[in-house]
Amino acid sequence: MDFRGLGRIFKGLSLSGSWGCFDEFNRIDLPVLSVAAQQIAIVLTCKKEHRRSFVFTDNDTLEINPEFGIFLTMNPGYAGRQELPENLKINFRSVAMMVPDRQIIIRVKLASCGFIDNVTLACKFFTLYKLCEEQLSKQVHYDFGLRNILSVLRTLGAAKRARPEDTESTIVMGVLRDMNLSKLIDEDEPLFLSLIEDLFPGIRLDKARYLELEEAIDKQIDDGGLVKHVAWKLKVIQLFETQRVRHGMMTLGPSGAGKTTCIHTLMKAMTECGQPHREMRMNPKAITAAQMFG
Repeated sequence: MDFRGLGRIFKGLSLSGSWGCFDEFNRIDLPVLSVAAQQIAIVLTCKKEHRRSFVFTDNDTLEINPEFGIFLTMNPGYAGRQELPENLKINFRSVAMMVPDRQIIIRVKLASCGFIDNVTLACKFFTLYKLCEEQLSKQVHYDFGLRNILSVLRTLGAAKRARPEDTESTIVMGVLRDMNLSKLIDEDEPLFLSLIEDLFPGIRLDKARYLELEEAIDKQIDDGGLVKHVAWKLKVIQLFETQRVRHGMMTLGPSGAGKTTCIHTLMKAMTECGQPHREMRMNPKAITAAQMFG
């Protein structure tokens, strides 16, 4: 976002009398923020002085609708975020927000998906993620925050509709296991399984079977002259399960761990199962951000 684009938005808001909320405003580059502070000061000063028109930074004279409002949201202290300039801060009143109660969010979402025992299940869900944050090792790719919670809840809703004959506890335990196990390092896996079994005692989960896909994977392993390593084949299955519920994925691991072969094996196996897949490679260092993301 450059200062010209922001300027057009500010002019549109002040002309129409609309309210505008700018989310994550401090992700904008500092030079643009400085110009934006000047633009905001002009329109807000005009509103404070009850004038009918103002001259904008590009010398356009515009009439003002005093009903307009500008709101900013920001996360201070995050990587890639700027500190707001002082001349921008003085135009706004700060409102501190508290951390949301995740257990209530989980309970409401579960109830909206049709889970009857939502109070108990929300408590177990919340407790599991809290224990994971405290007891599992610290890895850069681990995320047990609200984004991950909402992703799991969306999958729970789909699982509830797909398997109405299963008990609610079985569905929740299965989805929590399947959506988190693939990203855990070997040392954390037994602890995670122990935690989830303690929270859902007496439930034995059957391993999800994908007979056609597993046969296709075995064929691709044989055709490629690879070793049928059980743990590696499990990672191929987990990659398949992950791509069904996620828009973007990362395969992490040391050199020679089989990351690229895992992706290619799954692509070929899914193509053989009647779901054609193709690979488009991009080198992020050789193209601009606009070319990569659009």
